[in-house]
Amino acid sequence: MSKLASGNQKVMGLRERKKAKTMAAIQMHALRLFRELGYNATTVEQIAEAAEISPSTFFRYFSTKEDVVITDNYDPILVEAFENQPSDLSPLQAVRAAMLSGISGMSENELTAMRERNQLIMSVPELRAALLNNMMSTMKMIAEMVAKRVGRSPDDFSVSTLAGAIIGVNISVTMQHAEHPDLNFSDLLEEAMNQLEAGMPL
Repeated sequence: MSKLASGNQKVMGLRERKKAKTMAAIQMHALRLFRELGYNATTVEQIAEAAEISPSTFFRYFSTKEDVVITDNYDPILVEAFENQPSDLSPLQAVRAAMLSGISGMSENELTAMRERNQLIMSVPELRAALLNNMMSTMKMIAEMVAKRVGRSPDDFSVSTLAGAIIGVNISVTMQHAEHPDLNFSDLLEEAMNQLEAGMPL
């Protein structure tokens, strides 16, 4: 486990740790049921029963069945890692370093679950639509991070364009990883971000 991940866990309160543990357990059971029964055939009630919680508890953690696949706890780690990057890095370099450090803090089980989620997302139309909504929220978050670093507004067109380009890269990496699960996600992300920084030469 990386220093970033360890530090994040140290500052996380008991309630947050319990919530993260419950979320992970629900997602683990959901992915297993999706494998066994298929995504569309699996109900929230079945997921709740497998996780030994009530359906109402499920909805305290995830607003929809789609969210159990789309949602993760990566955003707070990304923000913290970005804010800890050296000031001499460009905004794009800082985002790249933050993303890669977050990935390096994942366990093998977490990476396997991420690969499985990516494959599921790309195979189910409802999940692809939910991913787009999730990516829009992440794009806004990245714009706010970058804007704070460079002293501009998140609505600044240059800032929002950079955030959009980063999200586009992440969608491309997610698709590639889903289609080629033998490839390393971190290596794909680093290569794609390097191409973005180089101006996307072909």
